[in-house]
Amino acid sequence: MGKIIVTGASGQFGHAAARQLLDLCNPQDVVCLSRTPDKLADLAALGADVRFADFDDPASLAAAMKGGEKMLLISTLRVGTRVEQHRAAVEAARANGVDHIVYTSVVGGGLADHPGVEQKDHYETEQLIRESGADFTFLRNSLYAEAVATAMAIPALMAGTKPDNAGHGKVAIVSRDDCVAAAVGVLTQDGHRNKAYDITGPDLWSVPEAVALIAEMAGKPIDLQHVDDEGMYLYFDSLGVPRKASDVVPDGPIPWASEGMVTFGQSIREGFFDVLSQDVENITGRKPRSLRSVFEQFQHTWPQ
Repeated sequence: MGKIIVTGASGQFGHAAARQLLDLCNPQDVVCLSRTPDKLADLAALGADVRFADFDDPASLAAAMKGGEKMLLISTLRVGTRVEQHRAAVEAARANGVDHIVYTSVVGGGLADHPGVEQKDHYETEQLIRESGADFTFLRNSLYAEAVATAMAIPALMAGTKPDNAGHGKVAIVSRDDCVAAAVGVLTQDGHRNKAYDITGPDLWSVPEAVALIAEMAGKPIDLQHVDDEGMYLYFDSLGVPRKASDVVPDGPIPWASEGMVTFGQSIREGFFDVLSQDVENITGRKPRSLRSVFEQFQHTWPQ
């Protein structure tokens, strides 16, 4: 099968993918990259080839990519400024013989006119991978159910209210588990080169419907307040969140910008996430997890 490189292997997605690959491949063929390789001691103990890599330091990448045939490029977290990081990784991979790049994109990642700041990053990265000459597989992941179960549910339950600008737009909320399983399937099966897949959950939800399910399961009311985009910015302003990625303080208390969140809600409201696909089941052979099952998994973290 050749060596498979997993970038960002100290993150939740990358670590989970690497663990599954170690069960399916010769461990020495699983190359795990991280800026903090000491966090990957468990993977190294299982035989993985752990290497240092920093996408902000292109000179570090040649040794990191050496011998790779495939690469799982997990999008970095720096919304608005991550395309150059992705470019450095792709160029280093190609220079060192990687011929298949699997990229964690987003639903709508192939659309040039998408309103989302995050989607713009993914669109540009998809284009640079195409232009690199490598075979590609784009995994266009929907909204993570785990984020809804934690980052959305916990503050809403604590406050009893939730402002939201997604209106009644629909999104097929998907478990990260299914996104990881799809990525591992694509990397270990034949027939997935030069394809794009929509990685979605089994059902379309609006944000109000998802919040209503949280309230029902928690037995606590949540007042969903429909606001416009400026109202959503004002809410994040009140929390001290910078509006633009360029305003994020490196290593500061809030590592993200509200622009990504607000335009994500706008994208849902305007129908860009209204996509339901069978790709998870087709790739993994199993149906994707329901939103309720993910809520049940995290319900113990919710405020009483």
